[in-house]
Amino acid sequence: MQTVVLAAGKGSRMGVLTDETPKPCLPVAGRPLVSHTLDAAAVAGASRFVVVVGCGADQVRGVLGDSHAGVPIDYCHQPEQRGTADAVLTARSLLDDGPFVVLNGDALYDAPSLSRVYDHVPSVGSYVAEEPSQYGVLSLAGDEADENRAISGDGGVAGRVLGVTEKPDEPSSDLVNAGAYAFPAGASDALDDVAESERGEFELTDLLGSLCATDRVKAVPFSRWIDVGRPWELLAANEWKLGELTRAVEGDVADGATLEGDVIVESGATVHDGVTIEGPALIQSGATVGPNAYVRGATLLRPGAQVGHAVEIKNSVIGRDTSVAHLSYVGDSILAPEVNFGAGTVVANLRHDGEPVELAVKDERRSTGRRKFGIVVGRGTKTGIDTSIDAGVTLSPGSRTAVGESVTRDR
Repeated sequence: MQTVVLAAGKGSRMGVLTDETPKPCLPVAGRPLVSHTLDAAAVAGASRFVVVVGCGADQVRGVLGDSHAGVPIDYCHQPEQRGTADAVLTARSLLDDGPFVVLNGDALYDAPSLSRVYDHVPSVGSYVAEEPSQYGVLSLAGDEADENRAISGDGGVAGRVLGVTEKPDEPSSDLVNAGAYAFPAGASDALDDVAESERGEFELTDLLGSLCATDRVKAVPFSRWIDVGRPWELLAANEWKLGELTRAVEGDVADGATLEGDVIVESGATVHDGVTIEGPALIQSGATVGPNAYVRGATLLRPGAQVGHAVEIKNSVIGRDTSVAHLSYVGDSILAPEVNFGAGTVVANLRHDGEPVELAVKDERRSTGRRKFGIVVGRGTKTGIDTSIDAGVTLSPGSRTAVGESVTRDR
């Protein structure tokens, strides 16, 4: 099945993390986010990829190349990000007359569920979401919404889709569009009839809606799915994919270090004496840990990352060439490349009232839905020694803190 992958967006809701890196290229378990999308599609039945690029097009092309998992890749350029329907319209000239699948390149799909999308044309992926107002909410015929929810993850397909409502203030259901579509032959011809939405975009869901009026579009339940749009979802994506890795130790690990569980130490990485690493964790080539450091939870140390003496890193993504100096603590956080934390820098990751940590997304503070979440740090930030940073703080690229400073607000 020919497969269009939408990877043209910058990812503005990721904030400082996409200032220089387009969202499809953000790191998930040591690889670009979009590569995991293509992994699942290749297993599900993709025979050819058409990847729509835009922001950071050269970076996306650079990380994907000419093929993925043996499936050839063609590229098309969307000069302006005017919506998902416009993106597919851009790709139309590269499609043949047969059916085609469209996937969001910033989403993670479990391959068995995605395979059922490929097997049922026309269809759309569905998922039971905790925040349905953030997505397109599906309307299903009769009581089929309950049936769709009940069989999720059991290998079934249920529910005739009547339509989809984009980001409603009062969702009629918690069943949302997972951004995986199987369109029948000829459906791309109707893209010319998609009108501009109230949001000023040309939405692929309008094509889905018109198809629902003429065909029996099935809702395919996903047992696992993440729309990776905000920093805490990038953290969740790493938790998922790091959890799938299998222990492999190829780097230099001192005899006095302890590795527990699925820990991957790549060739060229160094783990010093007294270090304890509890998997799942990935220590990439050129990274160094310790001595006497503690790494736990789903943690990714990118190439060139340095974790110093007596440092604890918990459930975090530490960027390329980032240094966390001795006697520091980083928990449930994302640090961009080339960050330098001075000795004794401590990150808070828990609110005393027990409520979920909030984070600014496009200048509006939003609940992460996570009881534990630390901070998001932009490229090149430096902290003075003994800096304390409150949970839910974002530090912009190039930020600086003073010695002994307590940071409670974004900067």
